[in-house]
Amino acid sequence: MSQDKKHPLQKLLDNPWLLLALGVLIPVLSYTVWGWVELATLAPAALP
Repeated sequence: MSQDKKHPLQKLLDNPWLLLALGVLIPVLSYTVWGWVELATLAPAALP
C-alpha cells in the first residue's frame, strides 16, 4: 500500500488549466500595469 505523498505546491502546479490561466494572466496583468506606469510618467506633448 504505497501512497505517493505529493507536496501541496506540486499538486497545485500539476493542474494544466491553472498553468494555462497563469500563463495568460501574468503577462496580461504585468503589461497592463507597465502601460499604466508609462502613461502616468509620460510628459505632455508640446503642441505647435
